[in-house]
Amino acid sequence: MGFVSTNSTQFIIIGDGGGGGVSAFYVNGWNSYWLMMKSVWSPSRSKVSEMLKRGAQMGLTVCRTWAFSDGRGPDALQVSPGLFNERVFRGLDYVIVEARRNHIRLILSLVNNLAAFGGKNQYVKWAKEAGVNVSLSDDSFFSNPVIKDYYKAYIKAVLKRKNSLSGVRYSEEPAIFAWELMNEPRCASSSSAPVLQAWIAEMAAYIKSLDKRHLVTVGLEGFYGLNRTNKSEVNPGIWAASLGTDFILNSAIDNIDFASVHAYPDSWIPHADLEAKTNYLSNWVDSHISDGDFALRKPVLFTEVGSRWDVDGKGVHERDVLLKIVYDKIYESAKKRQAGAGALIWQLVVEDVDRYSDQFSFIPQDSPSTYKLIKEQSRRLQRISAGHNIARKPE
Repeated sequence: MGFVSTNSTQFIIIGDGGGGGVSAFYVNGWNSYWLMMKSVWSPSRSKVSEMLKRGAQMGLTVCRTWAFSDGRGPDALQVSPGLFNERVFRGLDYVIVEARRNHIRLILSLVNNLAAFGGKNQYVKWAKEAGVNVSLSDDSFFSNPVIKDYYKAYIKAVLKRKNSLSGVRYSEEPAIFAWELMNEPRCASSSSAPVLQAWIAEMAAYIKSLDKRHLVTVGLEGFYGLNRTNKSEVNPGIWAASLGTDFILNSAIDNIDFASVHAYPDSWIPHADLEAKTNYLSNWVDSHISDGDFALRKPVLFTEVGSRWDVDGKGVHERDVLLKIVYDKIYESAKKRQAGAGALIWQLVVEDVDRYSDQFSFIPQDSPSTYKLIKEQSRRLQRISAGHNIARKPE
């Protein structure tokens, strides 16, 4: 298994299969954020193995999952700053080994913007408990030097971790596709955009100082900022511009290797009918792929694409319609070697993982139409990858 790198707007794999060649790589993938948590205890590890096996059977190549769980509880990885639950770390070890065994690569997200599984809120709590003078806002996570040091220490512990099952350091593990700085960062406090921009630059550079083999991405939802007036109509609403993020500015940072985007028409424009959702989604995808081609010159990966299954009894049909829009646009972009590098559906589960399900979760085999759509996209992208192989590097 070779490491994934980038060549302008394309993902490439260097030395896959033991050779020295370079091949194109287009992503059809999925999210199962719960893999580490289900790997903590041996009896439930079979669910993780089953999910990765099913993903491989559908031709999926990349899974995005949490490499964090901060705070208290039996599933917490980081119990307090710099203090780790070894049993949970061994669960993450298992996820990585099983992913490699199934020829799946992982995007590992390192912290949550939301309070679920701790997130930036937990880091701020830890600082307050230690007597650090921080503001009331959780956005102190992005600016307070003590909290930033907490996060850097966490990054270092994860990247330098030697897998207890394989003996391979995470920083040297080719089954890891990329490190994600944060799941859906937002910093909506006053004049926050420069604060978040500086944080992204600092943390991306820190990861690169420890690990030069792996890709780094931000974890953005893809919203355009207040100053991006030419893109205001692409956002799902005025609210999206006031969250402290800007897709182009944040993704343009040198140590960010590829741009990440999410897509949730049901959540972002909840009162829209299917036609309005399809029009919105089509424009959203086109805009970001174009940004990758012309503004960023980097691959664009839609790392979460979600559609609710409980929409007036029409959830499966709407999910298929919306997913096909994304898949078709990725396919057309890939055929032209443009920046649309792939998409990851949110989220796939297997039987008996109800605790981690949400309104977007589904068991692929229980939705034959969606299952067929996913498999066909895998086949299409595999054909393109085979046809876009890049000449072998000189010895």
